[in-house]
Formats: sequence, structure tokens, C-alpha cells
Amino acid sequence: MECSWSRDSELSVRKLKGNKMKLKGLNAEQTELLVPDHTFLFGWRGSVAHKTYTPTYGKCEHDDKDVMGACFGPVENYIGFKRFEQKEAMILGEDGITWDSVVYEIRKFVRLLLKGNPNVMAMLFLPENLYIHLDEVGEDLLSHKDWFVGKHMYKPFKGYASSQLSKMDRNATSNLGAVRKKLVEKFGYDCKHAGHLIRLLRMGIEFLTSGELNIERHDASELIDIKNGVWTRKAVLDESRRLFALLDEAYVKSDLPAVPQTAKVEEMMSDHIMTYLNSN
Repeated sequence: MECSWSRDSELSVRKLKGNKMKLKGLNAEQTELLVPDHTFLFGWRGSVAHKTYTPTYGKCEHDDKDVMGACFGPVENYIGFKRFEQKEAMILGEDGITWDSVVYEIRKFVRLLLKGNPNVMAMLFLPENLYIHLDEVGEDLLSHKDWFVGKHMYKPFKGYASSQLSKMDRNATSNLGAVRKKLVEKFGYDCKHAGHLIRLLRMGIEFLTSGELNIERHDASELIDIKNGVWTRKAVLDESRRLFALLDEAYVKSDLPAVPQTAKVEEMMSDHIMTYLNSN
């Protein structure tokens, strides 16, 4: 069934008092399940952020609405024995589309940033209109995003891309849903993972060259074609081989720092955590 949701209309998000927000397509209770208290950064990820969102693709599969954020945990998380690292939720919205959300506790969020996790790093490079909620802590983090930039991201990008390559070629007897199995049988490969493969390689090359993550994709229409099975398996493999070689070359030639500025990041985050504890 086609859905009427459009990317542009969805981005009109109204902030409410305090740390509350309203997301179009979700009621207040559903929003509260997605977004923990003391969330300081929350935004779009996945196909919405990359401009590759399609209500349906491959004629029978559909995209979710993917969101990610970062928050402070309960006070006991820092001065007691309780442990909170992340909140994950998948909710079927009032609009009939599934929302897939993950919000990380601040220390785990920063650890993932320092490791160069491409999905988490993307949250520092979103265009302004893709942030749903951003307070002073989030803004401070964004203003120092260059502290997380480095050549070390070569390995995560290559590793994530290699994983998508493996998933792309899994056969229809694998542990797949009925709809995805039909897509694999029809096109001879998992075209959704193929799209991720090409996007990750291109983003990795761009990042190692410029130090910037280009989240809104200039090649979105091409990536949508891949997701819809327009490209043959051979065409995807040929392009991926070319891009893997360019990624290796970009790493060798990159002028980025070798590693992130961990000491500066730790000092900044310690200050924010102490401020949070003192105010709560």
C-alpha cells in the first residue's frame, strides 16, 4: 500500500516545553516511548536523512522512519550501580509506518563517535533541518565535531561496507522475511543492502578526502535506483570494486589527523556530565 508521507512535510517538527517534542505521525505516548528524558540531541538518520526515502521499493518493500539521539542517563547511572546505555524502540505510528529509534547515553554515544562509527558520526554532520531536537549540550558537541575527525574512520567505513557486500549476496533461503525473500529471488541479490554498500563507500571516500560527511546524498536518485533493483548484480559489484580501491587510495592520500582528539573530548563531556549532576 502506498503511503502519503513525504519527507518535506515530515521535517516540520514542533518543539514543546522542556525536553518534550511532537513528531508528526506519533501521539504523545508514542513519542515518549521513543525519546528518553534529558535527550540533548535527536535527529533523522537512514533513508530520510540520505534523501533516499521511498514509501515502497522493489514494488513490495517499504522504508521505516529512522531516528537517533543522545541523552543523559538517570543520576544513579553516574553515582550508583545502575546501568543505562541506550534506549531502542520500534513503534508503528498512527500513519501506518514503523519508527525505528535508538537514543544512546552520552558516554556510549561519545565512545561510538571516537571509534568512528559511521552511523553515529552522521549525527554530527546533519543539515540543520534534520535535527528534531538540539539543546545547548548538543550544540556544543556539534561545534566541536572536528575533534572526532580522523583517518581512523577508514576501517569502520570499509568494515561496514564489507558487511553490506556480504548481506547483499545472501540467498533467498537465508533468515529473511517473506517480502525480502521475494526481492532476492526477483533481482538475484538484496538490493537494499547493495544501496547501503555503494553509499557507504562513496561517503567514506568523501570523508577521507574532505573531513566532511555528506549526509544528504547528491546521488540519491542513483541510490534509489539500486534499491529498486534497476542495477544488475554485476553492475553493483563492478562499482563496489572500483570504490573499494578508491577508498584505499583516499586513506593513503588523506591529510586528516590519524586519530580523534580524545583528551579534549573527554574534558568537554566530563564538564557536561558534572553540570547535569549538579543540576539534578
